[in-house]
Amino acid sequence: MMSPVLRKELLKAMLVSSKHVSKVDIQEVTMSPKVNAPLHLHPCPTVGVVTEGAISFQIEGQPIRYLKAGDAFYEPADMRVAKFNNDGEVPARFVVFYLLGANEHETVHILPK
Repeated sequence: MMSPVLRKELLKAMLVSSKHVSKVDIQEVTMSPKVNAPLHLHPCPTVGVVTEGAISFQIEGQPIRYLKAGDAFYEPADMRVAKFNNDGEVPARFVVFYLLGANEHETVHILPK
């Protein structure tokens, strides 16, 4: 008989920040086909999971990862995100969790190239 609750590990991320996380801002984001996110960073640790479509994802200086529905990702605080693109022909959707300190509200900084 199958267990009524199944767990599948999607991601374990080591938070390199020593700050205290006191709130989480959760957003569902939909990217139209062929949309490229600009060079950016998050001032807080960010974790998420792709729920539809596919994303090409790269933290600057690291290899590109290709994420599909069900794949999780981690963007450390203050690391430049070189690529977070929907290269596909259909919309991509993901849920992102911004781990914020008590007085933090900003979740993303767009950077000049």
